[in-house]
Amino acid sequence: MATKDYIRRRFFPHIWCPGCGHGIVLNNLLRAVDELGMRKKDIVMASGIGCSARISGYVDFHTLHTLHGRALAFATGVKMSRPELNLIVPMGDGDALAIGGNHFIHAARRNIDITAIVMNNRIYGMTGGQYSPLSGFGTRATTAPYMNIDQDFDVMDLSAAAGASFVARTTTYHVKQVTDLIKQAILHKGFSVVEILSQCPTYFGRKNKMGSAVEMMEHFKKNTTPRGSKAKNENPDLIERGIFVQKEIPEYCQEYDKIIERAGGSA
Repeated sequence: MATKDYIRRRFFPHIWCPGCGHGIVLNNLLRAVDELGMRKKDIVMASGIGCSARISGYVDFHTLHTLHGRALAFATGVKMSRPELNLIVPMGDGDALAIGGNHFIHAARRNIDITAIVMNNRIYGMTGGQYSPLSGFGTRATTAPYMNIDQDFDVMDLSAAAGASFVARTTTYHVKQVTDLIKQAILHKGFSVVEILSQCPTYFGRKNKMGSAVEMMEHFKKNTTPRGSKAKNENPDLIERGIFVQKEIPEYCQEYDKIIERAGGSA
């Protein structure tokens, strides 16, 4: 199949703002699925509400467009009832780590076989540019015109501490790495988190004087470095890219099957 066979072309052109990084994420998600040779009927995508959540309307998979922050809860239900399916959950800042934060840490803790894609544009883009848990200290937003004083989550640290067994980060500039990490996350048996730094020139870029979408992507290029690189030692402010956690631990659905066996007296 070609990547175009995985989309619902009747819903294009998409509704994202010009320069938004989310289209890049969609493109490379489709490339990952295509390169893995996955059948559409074997994939379920669950999304909540927000700019990132619109992805579920564009892909020709089984899809659930659910409540804000609850996509992982819906995905957990699907996975428990049909563990043979591949669950992919694209989320934005708030969907994943504000209203959805509790679902996020418990899905990670359980190590259920779901691929969570956190599209981090550091802002609530759909509802007017409010600051999010990932905006960071010193940034500006419509709800922080004089500076945001909240510290931000480190998605890698949070995911690892909560128990996710695959944790990785990249950016929309590093498109080949986006595809590669999503592929590895899908293949991993357990809860997988891929954070993708994504530009929002409409709100975050404008409010924080970061320039155009191209300039914001240049910022990703200049201010990130591969994990464990010498550059990180020389400049601790650089953001690391790559795989942070990759380990094999019991997967929730498989362990649940064992409980059913024990309850039936077969074990």
